[in-house]
Amino acid sequence: MNRSKTVSLHKQFYLRTMLLLVVIIVSEALLSGCQPNSQSTSGPGPRLEAAAQTTEGTQTSAPTQSPEATQTPAPTQTFGPLQEAEPAELLIGAAASLQASLEQLQENYEKQYPNTKLIFTFAGSGTLEQQIRAGALMDIFISAAEKQMNALEADSFLLEGSRVKLLENQIALIVPKDNPLRITGFEDVVKAKVIAVGDPASVPAGQYAQEIYTGIGIWEEVLKKATLAKDVTEVLTWVSSGNADVGVVYTTDAALSDDVIVAALAPDGSHKQVIYPAAVLKESIQQEAAGEFIRFLQSQEARDIFESYGFKIPEE
Repeated sequence: MNRSKTVSLHKQFYLRTMLLLVVIIVSEALLSGCQPNSQSTSGPGPRLEAAAQTTEGTQTSAPTQSPEATQTPAPTQTFGPLQEAEPAELLIGAAASLQASLEQLQENYEKQYPNTKLIFTFAGSGTLEQQIRAGALMDIFISAAEKQMNALEADSFLLEGSRVKLLENQIALIVPKDNPLRITGFEDVVKAKVIAVGDPASVPAGQYAQEIYTGIGIWEEVLKKATLAKDVTEVLTWVSSGNADVGVVYTTDAALSDDVIVAALAPDGSHKQVIYPAAVLKESIQQEAAGEFIRFLQSQEARDIFESYGFKIPEE
């Protein structure tokens, strides 16, 4: 091989070697630049940030308190007295014989609970029953007999579980104070020209009177002389004024007038027990306040007032 050809071969080998070295160096540099830097201070990418936020959201949302804050207890929540409750207006249908006692209790109750206003309708229990059936707005019904309350309960007018036995009363035969006819018993009413009786169709006292007079066999004779009243208050008024010679009321009514005396009390077993039930009506829009008032009527304070008017508290 001649010298010129040998030199040419050496040059080619040298150039190839140098080219290979350049390729290796460049490749190493590129590979080195692609490796992650463990000292990097750059933050995570957007998706990592979102994931971190989502994870934090699953933890308790209560703010972290300082040591001082955790050492101080939160103040205990207190509530004002009952009279600061939301205003309530209770419509109460009550037997006429309850008027005096309930009006006194109304005064006491509204002083203690000034945000509650009591509005009473006093009438015969049967009349009140018919008003309730006709859609009269009432929250509470207090009857002078169980008959009317039973009828309303049977027809689903009462709030379930609200009915209570509130009071007990007694039937009395009353005459004017001077008792000119000398009437001393129920049998003597035949002496009278005018007999005042609550209408048995709507007045419980009239129904009790009918039971008594029927039991002694004089109901038909009584009816011939009877003036039928819309409630016991009217019976009391007629006898007190002398417009009737005799009448049947409750002992609690007789005690309200100085112009009448009790000629006789109804014999035991001569009529049904006189029970005054009370209940919240299902259509009431003030059921909670109505229930509170009925509970008040069962309190010792209320019972003392009822007893001062001659009512009795029925046995449980």
